[in-house]
Amino acid sequence: MYRFLEETAGTYMTHPVETVTRECTMRELGEMFDRDDFNTYPVEEDGQVIGIVTKFDMLKCFAFTPNQMVPRYADLMSRTVSDLMTSEFIYVRPDTKLTRVLQLMVEHRIRSIPVIDSEHHLAGIIAREDLLKALAVAARD
Repeated sequence: MYRFLEETAGTYMTHPVETVTRECTMRELGEMFDRDDFNTYPVEEDGQVIGIVTKFDMLKCFAFTPNQMVPRYADLMSRTVSDLMTSEFIYVRPDTKLTRVLQLMVEHRIRSIPVIDSEHHLAGIIAREDLLKALAVAARD
C-alpha cells in the first residue's frame, strides 16, 4: 500500500479526454453520456477548461417544486451546456498525489476530477475507477 502514497494523478489519469463546448445541447450531451458511459465532461473553450458538466447537472434540469413548472421535454433538451455547467470546479495537477485526489473525491462526493497542466490545458481526467485500479496495483506490490 505504500506505493499508493507516492503515485500521482498523471500516472493513472485517462487521456486524451472527450470534452464538450458551451454550445452542445442537452440532447447531444445525453447521447454522449449514453455512448461513452462517462459521468463528467470538461467544457473547453479556446483550449482552456472553463467548467465541467455532469449527469447530475443534467438531471437537475428535470427537478421541480410546487413553485416551479417543468418546461416541455423538447425545450429542455434544446438547452445548452452553458446553461448547465459548473464554472467553479475542483481540478488537480498531474503531480498531485493520489491520496489528495482520493481525499477531494470523498470530501466533495465527486466521481471524477479534471487534471490540468501548468499551462492550464487539459491533461486528462481521473475517476474513481482510476483510483481503484491504483489501489489494486499497490496492494499487489
